[in-house]
Amino acid sequence: MVVNNVLAVCATTQRHSTVLQHIATHCNMLQHTVTHCDTLQHTAAHCNKLQHTATLCNTLQHTAAHCDKLQHAATHCNNMQHAATHFDTLHHIATRFNTLQHTATRCNILQHTLGKVKLLTLAASS
Repeated sequence: MVVNNVLAVCATTQRHSTVLQHIATHCNMLQHTVTHCDTLQHTAAHCNKLQHTATLCNTLQHTAAHCDKLQHAATHCNNMQHAATHFDTLHHIATRFNTLQHTATRCNILQHTLGKVKLLTLAASS
């Protein structure tokens, strides 16, 4: 009977050992799952940061492109202002030239008229 009791205890102990091993295996799997879950959460957080960075980068690229367009427009505007100033200067010079040309023409007419007056004066005094 002692042997039977010992065998019964051994059988129970072996079942308990099997159950405990099964529980330990299950516990290890749960720990592995928790670790895997933590890794996935960390990866998701990292992914969100990367996504935010990518969005920011795209915004900055768009802003840079817009800035380049504005810079080009400003350069074009400056060129147009320079051309307008140059045009105003040329217009002023042309107006002054026309005035001088008109004055020279009047001067030539006066000289011609003065020459005729001198001739008439000489002819009249002779």
